[in-house]
Order: sequence, then structure tokens, then C-alpha cells
Amino acid sequence: SLAPQVAHLLIRSLKTLELRVLRQNENALGLARWLSGRTGVERVFHPGLEEDPGHEIALRQMSGFGGMVSFTLPGDFSDVKRFLERLRYAHRAASLGSVGTLIGPPAVTSHVELTARARAELGIPETLIRCAVGIENLQDLIDDFDQALG
Repeated sequence: SLAPQVAHLLIRSLKTLELRVLRQNENALGLARWLSGRTGVERVFHPGLEEDPGHEIALRQMSGFGGMVSFTLPGDFSDVKRFLERLRYAHRAASLGSVGTLIGPPAVTSHVELTARARAELGIPETLIRCAVGIENLQDLIDDFDQALG
């Protein structure tokens, strides 16, 4: 059973869950669209993008496109590290979600236990960055990513 304070926080947070999910969906799609048109970004993965291979299925199955965006940068892992170090609002973490934007490359988070070769065989490039978009102001996120991309 839950501790009383934990139960109280859970009940309280459920009241705003819909608003938070809607904002995450909106922000993720906005960020994905911005990234897909940005020089210095190689490829963007988000089912809300018309060019995404899963877009048609997502249209049929989802009421929103989710808060996850993945993208690749040109170059190598040192370019990924440089980008991550420059971010001011998005925080580096292995988690998939929070009210704040969390970001991390699978090479050092979700797939760290695999070799670079094993990741490549699974189709996970070393320059892939996974981003769980939060509820911040979208323009603040875009400005942060813009300055980090240089």
C-alpha cells in the first residue's frame, strides 16, 4: 500500500494529467517539425511528421502523437556530446519522462550495455538522441536546441 503522502500526491497529480499529456504531445510535434527543417539535424523520428514511416498507423491508432522525439546529428558521438553539453533547459537523463524535457543518447542510456556494433546491427546510430519532451514553453525549447546546435 502507498504511504499517505504518496497517495495524496498521486491523486493531486492525476487532476492535471490530461493537460500535461496534451502539452507534451503539442511540444513534441512542434519540436519535431522545427528539428526536421533545421540545418545540422540529419534525421527526425516522430509519428506526427507526415514523412515518418509510422505516420499513417499513428493517425489511425492514436489521439495524439506522444511526447517522444528522436533525431540524429551528422558527425560522430563527440558531436552529440558537444550538443548535449550546450543545452540549458533540456536535462540529460536516462528517464523517459517528466514535466521537464529529458534528453539522452541511447549509446549511454537505454542501450549502454550493447557494443557500438550491436547497436548498429539494431539500427541505432551512435548519433541518435532520444528526447522526452516536457511541458515547457515550446519557443524556449526551440531556442535552447537552436543555440546548442550552433
